[in-house]
Amino acid sequence: MKLDHIGVAVEDLNQSLSAYESLGLQCAHREHVERDGVEVAFIPFEGGRFELLKPDRETSPVRDFLNKRGPGMHHIALGVDNLQAQLEQLKERGVRLIDQAPRPGAEHSLVAFIHPSATGGVLVELVERSQEVGSRG
Repeated sequence: MKLDHIGVAVEDLNQSLSAYESLGLQCAHREHVERDGVEVAFIPFEGGRFELLKPDRETSPVRDFLNKRGPGMHHIALGVDNLQAQLEQLKERGVRLIDQAPRPGAEHSLVAFIHPSATGGVLVELVERSQEVGSRG
């Protein structure tokens, strides 16, 4: 596994992008992820990326997060080569999962989340990148 990105929940995506731009970082990709009810923006840095997540509806899990905790770090994402195999290994070890099977994520990836209770309170996302996207910035 390797660091893929750090997810950050935000209220205003454009304002947050401006803040990161003031640090000398630039947005490399934006998209809407309908299934999760979020608009995302990826900001690369050496060794990883930030994924800014702005909810687009009240039923979004990111909206729940913002309502409870406010803006800030939402999750850490680790890249894996074979997400299905990784999930099977975690199940065999008794690791508590949020997602029992891979599901579609941003940039044509497959994703699954590990429950924070299994990782000391940190929400961990596992990401399998498609060949189409590769290791984009």
